[in-house]
Amino acid sequence: MAVLAGALVLGGLARGIGAHADSQSAADLAALAAARELRDRYPRLFEPPLRDGRPNPAHLERRDYLAAGVAAGEGTARHNGAADVRVSYPDADPIAPTRVRVTIRDAIVVAGAGSVADEVVAEAELSPPSQSTGSAPSGDEYRGPFALRQGKKMRPDVAMAFDRIHAAARADGVELMIASAFRTNAEQAALYAAHPDPAWVAPPGESLHRLGTELDLGPASAYRWLAANASRFHFVRRYANEPWHYGYSFNAASRGVVATASADGSAARAVPDFVPSRFAPAFARAAQRWSVSATLLAAQAYRESGFNPFARSRAGALGIAQFMPATARAIGLRDPLDADAAIDAQAHLMRDLLRRFGAVELALAAYNAGPAAVARCLCVPRIPETQAYVAAILGMLRGAGDPVGALAGGLDVRLIR
Repeated sequence: MAVLAGALVLGGLARGIGAHADSQSAADLAALAAARELRDRYPRLFEPPLRDGRPNPAHLERRDYLAAGVAAGEGTARHNGAADVRVSYPDADPIAPTRVRVTIRDAIVVAGAGSVADEVVAEAELSPPSQSTGSAPSGDEYRGPFALRQGKKMRPDVAMAFDRIHAAARADGVELMIASAFRTNAEQAALYAAHPDPAWVAPPGESLHRLGTELDLGPASAYRWLAANASRFHFVRRYANEPWHYGYSFNAASRGVVATASADGSAARAVPDFVPSRFAPAFARAAQRWSVSATLLAAQAYRESGFNPFARSRAGALGIAQFMPATARAIGLRDPLDADAAIDAQAHLMRDLLRRFGAVELALAAYNAGPAAVARCLCVPRIPETQAYVAAILGMLRGAGDPVGALAGGLDVRLIR
């Protein structure tokens, strides 16, 4: 009888453990379903509410975004047998939470012990996609705006860098000529078909010329000058056997628009419309000075402070770009509450971080969590605040039409608890 009683108790415990596992499975599935729903709707948060003065059907309000995640999580949990379900967002992100929590509270009947309360929790998040951080630029064909130099197309920031190196060479009696610059994948395919030797012509899809950062420079009499001076202007010789091929290595992974100030300094081309007019010239000047996308800087400042030049965080960060006092001193910023100076320092710091990590999402993560945290893993650290910070800025870039923001459509869904 004792053995039989013991078997009954063990059987009840086993059923209780099984019921707990079923609840956990339901919570896991619900959290993933909610996160996937958020991912599908995430880009719509950053669509402008109006287009041509009319409501934009692609725009999604924050409350509708949150409600969609709740509905997906609750529906999935109940479909898998849960009764008492709560879907919440543990991070009070001001733009769009990227982390969702599902809590299931159900009673488990255990033989000999009656009904026992049981609670399980699962969390899932949207996280920026992992990217290589190699020193050479990466990615597909550049599709942003172009500037022309000597009739050749290139990225606007590369064009400004060429102006500087061209002027320096001319001062030394060397006249630089551009033989080739941006080439589409289709143009590269035609070139490779005519000269199918990968030692001299890269196959289509592999040529760095597709990125808008590469210049073939001449004449041959300029090669010695280039070898001695190009690095001062952030051009690097890509291949030992091509003394003419130089690539712009400064912020190679930041493919956004580099703004230029208007003649009177009162407006700026390529500064997004959501920037208050009083700050537009500062973003334009900083973007041009430090070769960082004006849209990237503006989206970052909006996420940091909502363009409040007197913002103060609980941690002690100050100003429109939310500089900690130690970081401000290190970058040479005397007053973080001086908006123009802070924006310039923000661009300076982002320039340095982009150079160090070679990718926009990693530079943003380093700005938020510190360079050491990013250097340890060469990734966006799994810090909820940092994950949400990077995802939100990428989303704003996408909504503003910046090519870098295309990454936001590739957010990963990950179960983290």
